Amino acid sequence: MQKRKLGNSTLEVSALGLGCMGMSFSYGLPPDKQAMISVIRAAVEKGVTFFDTAEVYGPYTNEELVGEALAPLRSQVVIATKFGFNLHPDGKPGWTGLNSRPEHIKQAVEGSLKRLQTDVIDLYYQHRVDPEVPIEDVAGAVKDLIGEGKVKHFGLSEAGAQTIRRAHAVQPVAALQSEYSLWWRRPEAEIIPTLEELGIGLVPYSPLGKGFLTGKIDENTKLDATDFRNTLPRFTPEARKANLALVDLLGRIAQRKNATPAQIALAWLLAQKPWLAPIPGTTKLARLEENLSAAAVELTAEDLREIESAASQIPIEGDRYPEHIEKMTGR
Repeated sequence: MQKRKLGNSTLEVSALGLGCMGMSFSYGLPPDKQAMISVIRAAVEKGVTFFDTAEVYGPYTNEELVGEALAPLRSQVVIATKFGFNLHPDGKPGWTGLNSRPEHIKQAVEGSLKRLQTDVIDLYYQHRVDPEVPIEDVAGAVKDLIGEGKVKHFGLSEAGAQTIRRAHAVQPVAALQSEYSLWWRRPEAEIIPTLEELGIGLVPYSPLGKGFLTGKIDENTKLDATDFRNTLPRFTPEARKANLALVDLLGRIAQRKNATPAQIALAWLLAQKPWLAPIPGTTKLARLEENLSAAAVELTAEDLREIESAASQIPIEGDRYPEHIEKMTGR
């Protein structure tokens, strides 16, 4: 597995990381914990060094899983986690609001360190921008944690260009985590040029469109009642049917390249910028192997032009999130 530097930071990670959220949270009933530990450890064996979690996933259980899986391999890996929500006191899934007050961040880091069974977090993201707390205060709090040796690098998630600039002026931002894929390209307008200018890495989450770009989902696919995709406008049966045009495009290229639609979607992302490291998630060993093989798929300039030209003709149906969640994207 090739390595990539996230922007101008010293943070080097595998070209493809592993998003661990779905191992405990969001996509229906959580799978068996021991099976998930096996998948995480198999990823390390296959060269993955970059693992992503957050305190809100579960809540807490995903950090515990990642901590247990990676404890014996800690020196070989980069662990990213996130703060920024008030969580239910009884441990119920979900959150009760945003909270990036400095005192809350300093409390949250202690819990994450304990659950992750580590004495330092490699990359600590603000999960969503908190409009009630100046981003300078957030960056200052993480700067303090870096000074104390509890955190190595500061990250933001779904922040806008203004917020990124203001935070970066207080404490250099190593990476921005945002959704980016062939079916969510909004970061190309303002975010990616800002990151390039400032030397900040990009970590695309949902690089396979929450599973849609794998080609395994159509308008008739039945999702588990607890699967959060049931709440997404882009996953209504009508939107899924319309959006299959994009999957068909990936399928055509995949056939020519002796690859899968998922591998083409990931190879396309990897070809965008050398300082970008996607974090596809999976709970299955076979899918892990498929995703990681995308790093070996070479798309020529002509392939990329063809994808660009065809994709620009395909309107994507449905918003990616309900309005109340989309509003949590920073400015």
